Amino acid sequence: MYSSQLCQLCADICNKCAEECEKHGSHMDHCKKCAESCRACAEECNHMITLISA
Repeated sequence: MYSSQLCQLCADICNKCAEECEKHGSHMDHCKKCAESCRACAEECNHMITLISA
């Protein structure tokens, strides 16, 4: 029932985390890796939304 909303919230949180980590990624390798992971997670959450909505 709330699967789409939960996936959207997860994607939003992951994107915000990635945005923050990207501010430091040029000089902190762990921030770059975190940003990449968060972007990948957000993409998967968005993919789940399309599957749920189909």
